[in-house]
Amino acid sequence: MRLVFAGTPEFARAALAALHAAGHDVALVLTQPDRPAGRGMKLQASAVKQFALEQGLPVCQPHSLRLDGKSPDDALAAQQAIANAHADLMVVVAYGLLLPAWTLASVPQGCLNIHASLLPRWRGAAPIQRAIEAGDTHTGVCIMQMDAGLDTGAVLMRESLPISDTDTSATLHDKLSALGARLIVDTLRQLPHLNAQAQATDGITYAAKILKDEALIDWHLPAVTLSQRIRAFDPFPGAHTFHGQHVLKIWSAAPLAQPMHATPGTVVQLHADAFDVATGDMAVRVTQVQRPGGKRISAAEFLHSQALSVGMVLGTAAD
Repeated sequence: MRLVFAGTPEFARAALAALHAAGHDVALVLTQPDRPAGRGMKLQASAVKQFALEQGLPVCQPHSLRLDGKSPDDALAAQQAIANAHADLMVVVAYGLLLPAWTLASVPQGCLNIHASLLPRWRGAAPIQRAIEAGDTHTGVCIMQMDAGLDTGAVLMRESLPISDTDTSATLHDKLSALGARLIVDTLRQLPHLNAQAQATDGITYAAKILKDEALIDWHLPAVTLSQRIRAFDPFPGAHTFHGQHVLKIWSAAPLAQPMHATPGTVVQLHADAFDVATGDMAVRVTQVQRPGGKRISAAEFLHSQALSVGMVLGTAAD
């Protein structure tokens, strides 16, 4: 098929690469403008743009697609580029810009979206993180026919996969990215014979965007809940607490079964390669941390280099 592809991060790049490898004619790639990144804050192209340039695919980077918005010239240029592409269909994957009504009607067969959840559960911006945070045991990918609603369109194809108790947002992202790439190719191959299924009206949940201030650890929460949040916020924004006046990121912490009768946040036991911290009900065993300006290190390395003792309370700087 002749396609317009709209996407930005690595999750989308995997789908674009799969479509390109399957022989589809990608006539236009829409991706977000280059952004400052890294220590030097130099402009960096998105993962999708980098792949498109490597393959010689035409790229358009509007700041907005709203014809009545702050960048109408950008939107008009994108509208013309889509028209000139003469595509059959648009594939949208983690693009990051709202698609106004004109885009949905800009290609004859409409727009398909790769969504990383089992719709209608976890509509919205952060389905991978919210699934882990909620303790879901399964998630998956849906290929959805886009409409004017927020992830409300009919589903053409879906496939589930389990969430392990060690999955982080990073590891689950990679699994779902590979699944989504395979599923969109399968969908386009079978498209004339697929019947779109309307989403169920019950079981609807929304995956709100992850905010940085969510990552401050509240040690009063149950151990299982804390463990899920720590895994959900890896790699962004990174769950953290305070060790004295210094921020300490907690990258890995497993819940323990035995109840703890200690103030939440209290270091209750030290091990050669871990330390246990009391929570609202039990405790978590911390095995990987990160100090300000440093890299991720094992708890064993941290214990060798830092003053941490039983009875110390982790928490806010004011504590």
